[in-house]
Amino acid sequence: METGYSDIKRIVATDCGSTTTKAILIEKKGEFYRLIKRGEAPTTVEAPVENVTKGVINAVGELEELTDIKFLNEKQEFIKPQENDKEGTDIYISTSSAGGGLQMMVAGVVKSMTAESAERAALGAGAIVMDIIATNDTRPIHEKIEIIRHLRPDMILLSGGTDGGTIKHVVELAEIIKAANPKARLGISYQLPVIYAGNTAARENIKETLKATALQVTDNIRPTLERENLMPARLMIQELFLEHVMAHAPGYKTLMEWTDVDIMPTPGAVGLIMQTIAKQKKIDIVGVDIGGATTDIFSVFGNIFNRTVSANLGMSYSISEVFAEAGADNIMRWLPFHPDLKDIRNRIKNKMIRPTTIPQTLEELLIEQALAREALRLAFIQHKSLAVGLKGVQQQRTISDAFSQKTSGQTLIDMFKLDMLVGSGGVLSHSPRRQQAALMMIDAFAPIGITDLTVDSIFMMPQLGVLSQVNEKAATDVFEKDCLIYLGTSVAPFGNLKKGIKPVLEVDIEFPDGKRKTEKINYGEIVIYPLGAGETAKATIKPLQGFNMGAGNNKPIEATLNGGVVGIIIDTRGRPFNINLNDEQRKEKIVKWYKAMNLYPTDEFEKITGR
Repeated sequence: METGYSDIKRIVATDCGSTTTKAILIEKKGEFYRLIKRGEAPTTVEAPVENVTKGVINAVGELEELTDIKFLNEKQEFIKPQENDKEGTDIYISTSSAGGGLQMMVAGVVKSMTAESAERAALGAGAIVMDIIATNDTRPIHEKIEIIRHLRPDMILLSGGTDGGTIKHVVELAEIIKAANPKARLGISYQLPVIYAGNTAARENIKETLKATALQVTDNIRPTLERENLMPARLMIQELFLEHVMAHAPGYKTLMEWTDVDIMPTPGAVGLIMQTIAKQKKIDIVGVDIGGATTDIFSVFGNIFNRTVSANLGMSYSISEVFAEAGADNIMRWLPFHPDLKDIRNRIKNKMIRPTTIPQTLEELLIEQALAREALRLAFIQHKSLAVGLKGVQQQRTISDAFSQKTSGQTLIDMFKLDMLVGSGGVLSHSPRRQQAALMMIDAFAPIGITDLTVDSIFMMPQLGVLSQVNEKAATDVFEKDCLIYLGTSVAPFGNLKKGIKPVLEVDIEFPDGKRKTEKINYGEIVIYPLGAGETAKATIKPLQGFNMGAGNNKPIEATLNGGVVGIIIDTRGRPFNINLNDEQRKEKIVKWYKAMNLYPTDEFEKITGR
């Protein structure tokens, strides 16, 4: 936390998105900071306006109308610090993904080692990684050169080699970049930034080779095989994002003069608030932002942060890619009726052409939420494949290693250890019923054991991420009290029954009013116990039939379950989750589960399903 901002009373924060600029007002009320109002306006980074500050002024202007507080003077500049109750703000901060956000290429010697570490560094800084060049990626040199020329990234991150090792291969990569003579996306009037974060012994060679670029040198991402050092590269990426990329985007120079701290890429800021909450609460966390073009997944497990961008898994611009990658069968398995495949294809194409449209009928909503489940599921698979331990490290394996999932090259995502799942993006944050968001996340992420389910109410995590760097208390107060909506707790044992329906879970829950619920729950069920937001219940949960709640097969656990809008969700459908039944059985199960969750209006739902 920056001590200079520890006593601020009023904060204005904006997020300049690709289509919408969101502004929020936060004020200190007594001991806590709270969200007061929110305004928004179209982003103005493109023609005809081509000045991002106009969108900011319009969004802040809406805040002024809603609060009757004046934040801007006659010159359209922020009044700072706060002068009285009706004028000014103590600080103004902002994030941005306007103009497509930060788009990068990364290069590394070995694709599964240094190139992968470079990719993690770029993603963690909030970038979209357009392509990965590696010495061993099998593409011929002329093709790599052509790719760099064609993609026109905002910057390139070059890594490779452990400190003091061979320099030959990383210098070869630099020669490829030099031969490509890449031009930046936002114009040819400035040199393309290249960050070198590789073998220190190769620095002089790299400087000579890439002297025609805006080269910056920082610490090696992989100084030894056993150690990954991503933070220096991430900080430099964000610094160059401001100095080179944003400085050349229309209106950003003025915006940077307005802000009290550096503008951050929107995804990087979301990652910051995730890390802040994980650290403060001492929990492992997974967050998702499902947008129109991409799905971002963030995770913090054992204090290790990872972010991935699934660039073709979105709910409007790239919705056809979701259908193509998931396949028709995987989409249709979530639908409780006999779908017409041609009709579904037409609906998907219409959504891609008209990305701002929303479902007008229950049938359209069911199709959209089926697609969302698959986009989230596929994005999480990609995330797990990148959020891994360091490859290339020789480790002595013990029996405990076999269960830890922390051995070299294996995913760090341990679903038994996951404490909280945070959903954001229109299809989750704005679902007509909160139960729909809860089940979409359960179906896509298949949480195991005890997991809190939450959604971001109005997507203000980016602004809170930047704020966490300035005043951690303000960011976490607002995150807890105004940003997060607690849906409830998912209780799901690991295991499957090959045949038959038998009890697989025995629950004994004591509710806040002293009442108890003790029962056995059969395999393949979803059961809801109401428990309000802010309430907790004590529970003893015993798995049966070889199922596991985290303590071992058939071993009981004791837990405190958190309430929410939905309540306690007991899910005994099995893990790994599998609904590949014949069509009639599948429809019957889907209808049963959706009704158990009270997902949709009963009359309309029964009319569509015939049940």
